[in-house]
Amino acid sequence: MSTPVHKLFDLTGQTALVTGGSRGLGLQIAEALGEAGAKILLTSRKAADLEEAAADLQAKGIDTRWVAADASRPDEVQRVVGEALQRLGQVDILVNNAGATWGAPAEDHPLEAWDKVMNLNVRSVFLFSQAVGKATMIPRRRGRIINVASIAGLAGSLEMKFLAYGTSKGAVVNLTRTLAGEWGPYGITVNALAPGFFPSKMTRATLAEFGVERLANAAPLRRIGDDDDLKGAALLFASAAGKHITGQVLAVDGGVSAVHSGA
Repeated sequence: MSTPVHKLFDLTGQTALVTGGSRGLGLQIAEALGEAGAKILLTSRKAADLEEAAADLQAKGIDTRWVAADASRPDEVQRVVGEALQRLGQVDILVNNAGATWGAPAEDHPLEAWDKVMNLNVRSVFLFSQAVGKATMIPRRRGRIINVASIAGLAGSLEMKFLAYGTSKGAVVNLTRTLAGEWGPYGITVNALAPGFFPSKMTRATLAEFGVERLANAAPLRRIGDDDDLKGAALLFASAAGKHITGQVLAVDGGVSAVHSGA
């Protein structure tokens, strides 16, 4: 017997942990999951940003909590997961969104910056997935993991100097596929969103350098992402509507990755 489609997307009674959730794409995803009925726990480094984001979501009727932590540190990840289990009971949905970027020519790219990008963009995805999987998803044989990659992880670029960032997001793409294969027997789906250009603190420098019009014109849809464009895709991966989808990478980029070999 089939399920009504609106119920497939209903997250009532479920919980979601969103890293890098205090602003930008993480906050947009958290809002979507919360509007669908999930209880939300946001985490990022800055308590003030988290407090403001949580207040915004709560004003929209979303049950939201937060905890400040550095997602690249194993001890901090364990603390966040412990608090999530204590405050939410379990984690049904993990959104690995925390990330950083660094613009520099490859020949001059600082090693410290390389390590910073890799630790946050790749290591944190591994650490949070491992901790949440072991503590709550594998024992219950269910879970949804959504990793935020990027179209920068799908191809290189002639103009944009993002060696560490592009490499890290390419790693997230294959981490997603590999983990999906390993954890599929536990009933855990692992998928990735690959956004194109969205206005955010992280993309501010790129938008200033190249301009919104130029970036928009590179996309078949002639636009960049907005405050709603990740919501539907995230909800698909998080809900029962996506229960037979795993190991997939969905570009949300206005068609850029379909027609360009690089950004």
